[in-house]
Amino acid sequence: MNLTTALHIIAVIACFASGALTVLKSTHIFQLNSYKSKVQLKWIKSNWRKYIPSILALVIAVIGIFTNSVGAYIAFYVVAILNAIAGKPLKNAKKPLVYTARVKRLLASTAVMIAVLLGLTFIGKSASLFGVCLVLALMPFAVLAGNAVNAPVEKAIRQHYINEAKKMLKACPDLKVIGITGSYGKTSVKYYLSTVLKAKYNVLMTPESFNTPMGVVKTIREQLRPTHEIFVCEMGARNVNDIKEICDIVFPDYGIITSIGEQHLESFKTIDNIVKTKFELYDAVENKENMFLNGDNENISKKLASLGDDKCHTYGLNSDNEAYAYDISVSQRGTTFSVFCRGQRLENLQTPLIGEHNVTNILGVISVCLSLGLSEDDIRIYLRKLTSPPHRLQLSRRGANAIIDDAYNSNPAGCKAALNTLALFPDVKILITPGMVELGDKQYECNYEFGRQAAEVCDYVYLIGKKQTEPIYNGLVEAGFPKEKITVAGSFIEGFNSANAVEYNKPKVILIENDLPDNY
Repeated sequence: MNLTTALHIIAVIACFASGALTVLKSTHIFQLNSYKSKVQLKWIKSNWRKYIPSILALVIAVIGIFTNSVGAYIAFYVVAILNAIAGKPLKNAKKPLVYTARVKRLLASTAVMIAVLLGLTFIGKSASLFGVCLVLALMPFAVLAGNAVNAPVEKAIRQHYINEAKKMLKACPDLKVIGITGSYGKTSVKYYLSTVLKAKYNVLMTPESFNTPMGVVKTIREQLRPTHEIFVCEMGARNVNDIKEICDIVFPDYGIITSIGEQHLESFKTIDNIVKTKFELYDAVENKENMFLNGDNENISKKLASLGDDKCHTYGLNSDNEAYAYDISVSQRGTTFSVFCRGQRLENLQTPLIGEHNVTNILGVISVCLSLGLSEDDIRIYLRKLTSPPHRLQLSRRGANAIIDDAYNSNPAGCKAALNTLALFPDVKILITPGMVELGDKQYECNYEFGRQAAEVCDYVYLIGKKQTEPIYNGLVEAGFPKEKITVAGSFIEGFNSANAVEYNKPKVILIENDLPDNY
């Protein structure tokens, strides 16, 4: 074996080892990006600095065309080490890489492809440094290539699971399916509705944020039983036809549209596309008397007016709605209110939930429950058992201090509702936030306005990420908020620890508004 061959073998091993780390990290990001290639490419473009070693490998590849010198190989080894450091998997990730069956198939295909490409760098008796460098340079895209290779298999597996879920639903002919969608409020309504319906029915709901087609399918395949009488199905969307895709699986008998607003504008492009997508649930429910809509929401009321449909049920704080609330009283211990719903009055209802936005959500729940035959007494009792869904204005106490965890929120209306809830407390009010994302061209404007709103409520603000939160900072300052009361932290942990460490002469309440995953 000559020196060049030995150096080349070492280079191949170094490339595979270094590239493996990059592939693991890329797979993690790809999973966070919902396995969407376009989103992954955009992430790579936005984070190109993370791939400087790959760019250097490309430079060495060009040099390798003309020479396989010892110096070029040594330069490659250095780049491979730098690439390994830059490409190491995310440490202490908020949402770690989950080694699902799909991820395992993806990693296997990607590894085989890389091994084949590296093997091709040995042609006859010669060895090319150019080939090894090129493989390392293209490593950030290896996962995308592996995903493309696996696409037919993944499509077949996906369809098999969908068909299996459909068969299971068909085997439960008496099961009532309630679809819930909206730009915000859908998860809360799902939890509240499922809780109250348990007064009379055996209920299955999609857990946590399982609101994608495969999340719904997974819930059905793993949890649906013949004894279930109602399936409460949350439906999320980032693109037109996403709701229709879920409806074509579960065929909802009832539908609730909680809200329509500026969320995921980056993928939807326009508010009209969001309206169209949310109303795909309306289109799927055959009996329009089984549709329940938040009539206070301007986008919903406009769309409903254009349809000329007077069969749907509307709810909200406005008395123009079929179901509305009055005599609302909010304290730190909860909310008391009365409801008028289709000629029936339910007075002095109580819930431990805080805020008028929760009253709106509960109105939708009451309207549906009355339609499904629940008594006023059942509704009254179970409203007292409601608790906030995890990370959605979830209130917890730490001694005299309190934390409002609204980490799973990223839309203008939700952020405003969270600030309104924070304003109810007489304590020192602290906001921790990285701001809102996926708002397209309106992202700066919405975050700037969020800053102005926060200035009216908060005593101290901790911003997570300087570049990301610049519009919030500008909104705060221009609204007259003192700069010395604004802290910009590099990470959520840093910001939270700083806010938690400061002592004041009275209790404090910390609002955690949104917590971006690691791909932001």
